[in-house]
Parts: sequence; structure tokens; C-alpha cells
Amino acid sequence: MSLTDEPIDAKQIEVSCDGPYIVTGAIPLVGMTQVVSEYGEPLTWEKDREYRSEIAYFLCRCGHSSIKPFCDGTHLKIKFDGTEMAPTSLTVERRETYPGSKNIIIRKDNILCTEAGFCSNRITNIAEMAGHTGDPRVRAMAISMIQHCPSGALTYALGEGQADIEAEMPQQIAVTTEVLSEGPIEGPLWVTGNIPIIRSDGKFFEPRNRVALCNCGLSHQKPLCDGMHRVHPVKK
Repeated sequence: MSLTDEPIDAKQIEVSCDGPYIVTGAIPLVGMTQVVSEYGEPLTWEKDREYRSEIAYFLCRCGHSSIKPFCDGTHLKIKFDGTEMAPTSLTVERRETYPGSKNIIIRKDNILCTEAGFCSNRITNIAEMAGHTGDPRVRAMAISMIQHCPSGALTYALGEGQADIEAEMPQQIAVTTEVLSEGPIEGPLWVTGNIPIIRSDGKFFEPRNRVALCNCGLSHQKPLCDGMHRVHPVKK
């Protein structure tokens, strides 16, 4: 295994063929845990750990490393199939607009969705709220839900033809913990800050402010997370 041919100080994530994520450029690695309501509804994220900063490191992609989140070479022993199935098309070509939006335009790219649960609560959900965003309270709640979506599947703009509004986020990778009714489980890698991600064939994915990468090895949209880690959860 070797590092990317790019300079080691270049901030990027390279998806190696049937292997780990090769991270270069001293990208900060932290731990983030969901904050949930008394009803188990995801509300926001809390940073609860900072890993030692390295210029370059390898992150597990198969889900079987004994030193997660880092790679220990287990992918070679289990003959991990890391075939990348995520489309390289642009999100603007795939996303759909929720009907009835007022004051803000809410869109969703289902390919990116990880079913993280930030887009609903016991009372309503983003689809129902879209038609009532003329109410400033509803609009504020919808924007908060959208901004906490780790995959960036949900976006909003102030009008047709205008650019999406994205919260400023640090360039970092977060090892996430999701809090379910049965307890905390391992979640995907949450990449923020428009860090370049390169496929194993050398092609770049679309740069985005929020990306959820699979680290359980089960996603059908590798290297993106599709929520399969909840089908076979690994408890924290």
C-alpha cells in the first residue's frame, strides 16, 4: 500500500482499491456523537474526541479493523470488495424540490441520503414542513434540520436560481456515533469543508461541504454511506 502520488501536504481523501481511505494534508480527525431528545430524535452533534494529528493516515473502509477508525490491513485477509458504486454525476442533476416551499426552496438528493433522522421528529418532517415555510418558526426549524444533515442530501436556497446556502464548516473528518433506542452505534465518517475526494480510478467526486463516507463495508453506494450500518449495527 502506498500513499497517493499527490504531495503529502495536499488535503485530500483517496479511496484505495478494495482498501482504506488514504488521508493526506494533516486533516483533523475528531469524534462526533449525536445529541438526541428525550424521545430519541436526533437534534445536533457534539464533538467529544480529538485524535492525534498526523500528516497522513489510513482510515478503515471494510469495517473489520481491530484499531478503528484506522486501518490495520484486515481488508486484505477478508478480501474486502470495495467496488465504488456511487454515481459521479452532479447533485444538481439528481435532486428533487419539495413542493409548496415559501421563502426557501428545499431540495433533496436521495442518492446521498443516509437516513440519519435529522429531517423529522415525532410531530412533523421536512416534507410536511416545506409547504409551511412561510411561517418563520417552521422555516427556522427546517433550516436547522437541513444544516445538521451529515450527508448534505438536504439543501436549501432563498429562491429559484439562487445558490444553496451552506453553513461554514471546518475541514475535518469526524468518526461519528449514532444514538439509537438500543444504544450508541458506530456511524459513518463525516467529511466537512469541501475536502477533495478521489476515486480509486483517479476521478474526483463533486466537491461538497458535507459528505458521509461508508466505514462499515456494507453500503451499496460505496464510498458513500447509505445507512446499511444500522442493519448490522456495531455497538460503541
